[in-house]
Amino acid sequence: MKLAKAELSVALVICAVAAAAVAISLDYALLESLTESADEGFRTRHDALIWLSLGLLAAAALGAMFVILPMLRRHDREQGKLQSLTGLLKERSKKLETAALTDALTGMQNRRFFDVALTQYVAEFARIERPIGLVLIDLDHFKQINDTHGHDVGDAVLRAVALCLFEFTRYHDVVARIGGEEFAVIAPNLDENELHRFAEKLRHQLSRLTIDVGGATIAVTASMGIASARPGDGAAAIMKRADVNLYHAKQSGRNRVAV
Repeated sequence: MKLAKAELSVALVICAVAAAAVAISLDYALLESLTESADEGFRTRHDALIWLSLGLLAAAALGAMFVILPMLRRHDREQGKLQSLTGLLKERSKKLETAALTDALTGMQNRRFFDVALTQYVAEFARIERPIGLVLIDLDHFKQINDTHGHDVGDAVLRAVALCLFEFTRYHDVVARIGGEEFAVIAPNLDENELHRFAEKLRHQLSRLTIDVGGATIAVTASMGIASARPGDGAAAIMKRADVNLYHAKQSGRNRVAV
């Protein structure tokens, strides 16, 4: 059976006490042979000291077994509970951190994650002098869907849109839900023409999306504004241009991409 640290420590103490007792006994036997001619008073004091030493050693052994060992075992149990609690708190912290960066409805990254990612991506791609683009997506007439069919249906539409975007974006794109019915895609390594074609593909796939709910078929379209990073751009600049272009797409009749 494997010994715990507490039990091993007490075992070592007891062994040390036993070794000391043996040493005292040997010393006693040796002194017995040397003090046969000593007076009775000396032998009495010597015997008393020997038995006192043995008694103290026995008390130390009993104390180790019945006082120190239980205390050490209790300490080990409390230490184990503390380590378990620490591990649990770390796990919960990771889950909370993930939840703080994830949209609960769609499973996408949320606005908080998107803002940090856009800042980092724009800065890094400017450093390596590679193109990067942004696509802002706003679902057309989404309020009407909620008002007509209810928020449960609206949620189903948002989840379907999220799955479509996941399917038709690339693995290294950052796809996020940044508002009620607004989504965004950070698209690295696409110049302006490639970004436009990419956004048109997303718009086309979303326009083919239909959601069947309670006998009704709901069609989905989206307006999109795109922007490519320019020299000296920060995240705010590219976001503003994409947002202005999204507004133009809405004003121009919806279900289109504006550059």
